[in-house]
Amino acid sequence: MPQDQSHHYNRIAEAIHYLGENFRSQPDLEELASKMHLSSFHFQRMFSEWAGVSPKKFLQYLSLEHAKAMLRERATLMDTAFETGLSGTGRLHDLFIHIEGMTPGEYKNGGAALSMQYSFAETQFGPVIIASTHRGVCYMAFYVEEAAALEELKRKFPGAALSKATDVHQQEALKVFSGAPAQVKLHLKGTPFQLKVWEALLKIPPGQLSSYNLLAQQIAHHKASRAVGSAVGDNPVAYIIPCHRVIQSSGIIGQYHWGSVRKASMIGWEAAQHAREEEETP
Repeated sequence: MPQDQSHHYNRIAEAIHYLGENFRSQPDLEELASKMHLSSFHFQRMFSEWAGVSPKKFLQYLSLEHAKAMLRERATLMDTAFETGLSGTGRLHDLFIHIEGMTPGEYKNGGAALSMQYSFAETQFGPVIIASTHRGVCYMAFYVEEAAALEELKRKFPGAALSKATDVHQQEALKVFSGAPAQVKLHLKGTPFQLKVWEALLKIPPGQLSSYNLLAQQIAHHKASRAVGSAVGDNPVAYIIPCHRVIQSSGIIGQYHWGSVRKASMIGWEAAQHAREEEETP
């Protein structure tokens, strides 16, 4: 991914937080630039380099009415979404993702007897820690401090033998942030219900949204919206399993394990990239 996107994210996140708090007043470029202590020219350039669209266009993707419209479209797309984890055919996500659950013993014993490699990487949404076994990626999370991120990984897998290294599973998974074609294998610690919810999340195309109610319908648990919400929140692989694409039925973006501002950043960025791809398609 372009290095400047990663470096710009913290400042962009401030702007997106401000947009999320003030979208009803439709702040203009001068107001946003002033809040970021930048000239209008430099802020416009920095934001456009990161998002691929202007701040004004990005704001449209964060508005309540736009989110509601996407949800209405999502209701019809859910049944026709790509099967077996194929999340898209455009440049944004030309990926095939395969999920394999850990064995009952691995699940129960916190990854005991598993050799696990981990590394740190930069993305346009901030730095991530990513970990994998010989079967696939088992964990990815955004972080603020490396030491705290590593401690959280150890807490998730207290029985695993950890070593700092990068492997092909991690390299393939990180391609999701650049849009390069990839074959991603995931080796996940989860209950059968959680795995079912995570598989349903993979079928939400980039640039689209779903709700907890729609996901419950998709997995044939119509009255399990709360349980679905818990499974979404327990997603162990940030961004690749796109729990950020699930919002409230009202169209409100809602909370996110790695921060609501980051969630809004992802939704707006994906919507912008998807819109650009559609415009470029003959």
